[in-house]
Amino acid sequence: MSKQFANPAVAVVIPTYNRAEDLRRCLDSLVAQTFDNFEVLVCDDGSTDNTADVAMEFNDRLDIQFETAENFGGPARPRNRGVAMARAPYIAFLDSDDWWAPAKLERSVTTLDAGADLVYHDLHLVWSHDQMPSGKRVVSTAPRHPMFVSLLCSITSTPNSSVVVRRDLLDRIGGISENRDLISAEDFDTWIRVSRLTENFVRLPECLGYYWVGSDSISACTPRQVTVINAVFSQYLADLPAKNREQAEGILAYRLGRIFLTVGDIAMARKHLLTAVLQPINLADRAKAGYFLVNALFSRRPT
Repeated sequence: MSKQFANPAVAVVIPTYNRAEDLRRCLDSLVAQTFDNFEVLVCDDGSTDNTADVAMEFNDRLDIQFETAENFGGPARPRNRGVAMARAPYIAFLDSDDWWAPAKLERSVTTLDAGADLVYHDLHLVWSHDQMPSGKRVVSTAPRHPMFVSLLCSITSTPNSSVVVRRDLLDRIGGISENRDLISAEDFDTWIRVSRLTENFVRLPECLGYYWVGSDSISACTPRQVTVINAVFSQYLADLPAKNREQAEGILAYRLGRIFLTVGDIAMARKHLLTAVLQPINLADRAKAGYFLVNALFSRRPT
């Protein structure tokens, strides 16, 4: 019989697609949590492997539900299905190829109970199959207010697999966007929309999770990311105060420059990073843009 709580505090929403073995590692990390009053909602996007069997292996150790639907091609719809199924007031997002440190939920719930609306933290980067952290991190950034402006007008990071948020905020924004143009950036779009409702974002100081850098990651940098990040920013530029619009355009140029640099389009990287440096972004962000511009200027990779 499945372990089940009458009133779970947290719903852990895990979208997945053909990642059975990764899912097992993910669920093992939930069994090890020091806080145990949570439900797990594994929302499958039409997998053809043994994902369902792996999820059910945990039936006696976790309050877990597995459900599947026709493939959507991105995590937004599975996440929305999980939020709709949730009984808990807090929603924790966890991708099936990532996993958490044992204290993750305990620390998050304590902070939410104290008044936060959205909490997040750093993640260890892992790309070796022995699952040892690389020593590097997905570094989250401290909240800067107003949040709506800072998310668009400065270089920020709110890693999806670190976030726990109040469910009512997700309900109020109408859930995660299922616009296919936003696939791989729908989490960033979600935090922007949540920021229009609350300033109570809290960054936890600990590194409480692990981000798997796999070759099939949907967030891997590809030329398509140019279209995606343009689509996110285009929705909100007109809503910014005039004094902030040029800053947002500078941050967009920085993000585009980083994408072009990563995929090897050096000419476009130089163009966008130079634009970022010349825009009125804050000094720390301009320094980052300048650093990558120098890299692009001295790169000899083919365009």
